[in-house]
Amino acid sequence: MEENKVDEAKKTILIVDDEKPIVDILIYNLEKEGYKTIEAYDGETAINMAFEQKPDLILLDIMLPKMDGLTVCKRIRNSLNIPIIMISAKDEEIDKILGLELGADDYITKPFSVRELVARVKANLRKAEINNEKPVVQNNYQNDHAQNDKIISLGELYINLDKFEVKVRNKPIDLTLREFEVLRYLANQPGQVVTREDLLEKVWGYEYYGDIRTVDVTIRRIREKIEVDTSSPKLLITKRGVGYYLSSKEKENNG
Repeated sequence: MEENKVDEAKKTILIVDDEKPIVDILIYNLEKEGYKTIEAYDGETAINMAFEQKPDLILLDIMLPKMDGLTVCKRIRNSLNIPIIMISAKDEEIDKILGLELGADDYITKPFSVRELVARVKANLRKAEINNEKPVVQNNYQNDHAQNDKIISLGELYINLDKFEVKVRNKPIDLTLREFEVLRYLANQPGQVVTREDLLEKVWGYEYYGDIRTVDVTIRRIREKIEVDTSSPKLLITKRGVGYYLSSKEKENNG
């Protein structure tokens, strides 16, 4: 336990919120977990701190003075690969928050439990570490054979796990890390229906707390990239009332 705290102490979290009582609560609980915290109370300061201090993760409120959180997220994401968890009082903002145009990694709505927020912080930091530890290809001749074991091919879908590369109908697809993780998890068990709760736990890395639409929005974003017709998906299928699964068949009815 103590070792974990020492490791976490290396991580710096930028908290961006104009409500000081919330910032104080977050500082107390995150520092208790061993994290270092820095704070900004408006959007412009947040951008400056992000570029100057390059924190390991950013907790970013949407409603901010000087510059709103959505604009801050977009500007930071254009230059820095830092996990961003958006904090919103508006549940209906999820589409924008998780949209490709912004690039947020996760979101949480007010009021939130500290336990839930800390769980999400840890999960997103773990995912960022995995992404940073992607293997470097030394030379193609040496690695082609080894990578054969790390390639998933399902009908029109091709996934190279080492290169974090996805192709559909031989066309390269640009996915966010979260979208790639969802696709990889489903591809490892083709034809098997996976519930939203299971995806939240296995891919996002925290227990189910009720933000089930996080999964639905991410699935929809993936479909927009890999399906010919999103209204009648053939690769990423919905099992109504249960969850999602990947099909390896050329044609499949959307249940």
